[in-house]
Amino acid sequence: MEHLQATQDPRISTTLSGANHNPKPSTPAGAPGNHSTSDTHNAAPDTETPPPQVDMLPGETVVHEGKASILYPSANEVFYNPVQEFNRDLTCAVITEFAREQLAQKGVKVIVPGEKERVVVCLSEEKKKEEEEEMDQQSEEKKGEEEPVVTAVVGEKCESGLRVLEGLAASGLRSVRFALEVPGLRSVTANDFSAKAAALIARNAEYNAVSHLLQPSCRDASMLMYEKRGKKDRYDVIDLDPYGSPAPFLDAAVQAVGEGGLLCVTCTDMAVMAGNSGETCYSKYGSVSIKAKYCHEMALRIILHSLDQRAGVYQRYIQPLLSVSVDFYIRVFVRVHTGQAMVKNSVSKQALLYNCVGCGAFHLQRMGKRSSQGKHMKYSAATGPPIGPNCEHCGHRHQLGGPVWAEPLHDVAFVQKVLSAVSGNPSRFGTSKRIEGMLSVVTEELEDVPLYYAVDHLSSTLHSSTPPLLPFRSALLHAGYRVSLSHACKNAIKTDAPPSVLWDIMRCWEKSNPVKRERLSETSPAFKILSTEPSLQACFDVREDANPQSRKRHLTRFQENPVAYWGPKARANAGYGPSVGKISTDLADRRKQGQNKRKNQITNSSQLKNYPCKRFKKGTCTHGDKCCYSHEMGQADGENVP
Repeated sequence: MEHLQATQDPRISTTLSGANHNPKPSTPAGAPGNHSTSDTHNAAPDTETPPPQVDMLPGETVVHEGKASILYPSANEVFYNPVQEFNRDLTCAVITEFAREQLAQKGVKVIVPGEKERVVVCLSEEKKKEEEEEMDQQSEEKKGEEEPVVTAVVGEKCESGLRVLEGLAASGLRSVRFALEVPGLRSVTANDFSAKAAALIARNAEYNAVSHLLQPSCRDASMLMYEKRGKKDRYDVIDLDPYGSPAPFLDAAVQAVGEGGLLCVTCTDMAVMAGNSGETCYSKYGSVSIKAKYCHEMALRIILHSLDQRAGVYQRYIQPLLSVSVDFYIRVFVRVHTGQAMVKNSVSKQALLYNCVGCGAFHLQRMGKRSSQGKHMKYSAATGPPIGPNCEHCGHRHQLGGPVWAEPLHDVAFVQKVLSAVSGNPSRFGTSKRIEGMLSVVTEELEDVPLYYAVDHLSSTLHSSTPPLLPFRSALLHAGYRVSLSHACKNAIKTDAPPSVLWDIMRCWEKSNPVKRERLSETSPAFKILSTEPSLQACFDVREDANPQSRKRHLTRFQENPVAYWGPKARANAGYGPSVGKISTDLADRRKQGQNKRKNQITNSSQLKNYPCKRFKKGTCTHGDKCCYSHEMGQADGENVP
């Protein structure tokens, strides 16, 4: 885990050793004589409420993100990763909409700073008109009804609000942001197993004047959640963002979240979930991962399968609201419900995956069948397999993966609400543009089509040039199939067309962009696929509907690498023994050690005579005595090389 560096991020300011920070004290939000929270956040962006008087320790660092200002120690006990700001912004947006829905049923109106009127953001004109008509109809129906008199604003305690738990809080940044930016909260519990982290959370709560909402806790996260399994003790929202795998906490989490509550889970062990260690993935999540182009969406379906499987043990089931693959991690937001009858549907929501190792064609096999018989539902075993032992397109064998979640990854109606709120109030989050772009692509995805193909992988299999995205999408549309992009991969194609149609389109593309077939091996997938004539004549004329709205609007859909070494940081150092209180070695510096560097640096060209001439050893050196390297055979053989 690397320590903080003030030069890496402009939001970070460092206090020199021995200095004290004594800002003007302020009273908690809602206290007598203080402005209301809504007035404070509706003020100019440059105006900030001064934090209360908290003495900073030597070498301590202050990080500003959103409305929060967080103290960080100089030792490498916790760290700040600015790339995860998107994760925290998206979580605040999702919890806000969840709170809006939940509190509306109790007659409580949620007020978000900077939000004027709900703006409907639709990517197609037809959907936009439908949404506007629904909004007009709802406003007419509510004219005769009384407006809710109870309001919930950020920073103030709402007695009928949500109870939030952050199981692995570290510095408490996420929890502080919840308290400062999410309205309608009754309490926020920021838990961490480390006593130093819990003490830091308490100081950060005081520093941001949210001690009336935020409660620090120093417990084992699983034990804390197991103790809250009672119906009256459960949390409305549980957020799990561990370093690595969340698998040890999932069993407790699905029990400790309330009926219809929100469970937010992050997985950063993508090497395991993306197919590098299928056996490890099975031991953690009960599913075998496969290394394929669609591995990022498969990782989302693996964690959803694991959550649903663990919830089913307690007669509970999940409803995914939003599932995204971002940067080096995946993030899922699911609601957890209770119902014995609905739990029976879980087996038909899971599927095994057959993946061809040659051409990458895949097939899904549901693990169960259900059919409606009047008022009753009949459940039976699935029949299969859907394919033979070898691929019908290239003749190679199949890999077996899964089981994975085969139902939709998102609740499009809920995602649309989050998208509308973020688009209508872009100044609320620092990553609003990326959230808008990401959620726009999510709303365009085909809900009932699991996984995807990558256009560059299809062309790579045939050793051909890659067809442009729009002509390829148009060919699928001309053939009568649906097609969409995927937020998980830039070149992804989600379609309900079978693999045979995709390869027919690629065969037609190859006829106009020929491949040198004499170079193809007879056992290669390309030779077998191109040896078959296409049964479908593809039309590559670009259609208007082939270009999605998110692409037309040039939204920020796929983020470039923000900074150097932007990936997951090293694990935090507890700082035992002589390293306590000392600044740890910078991770970036350690990565640079030994990279393209000689052990003994050469400062003078005459030192090159100590190294043998490789060309002289081969008999090709033409410099003679003027050569700067040694021509002595002893050194040429490596005897006297230092």
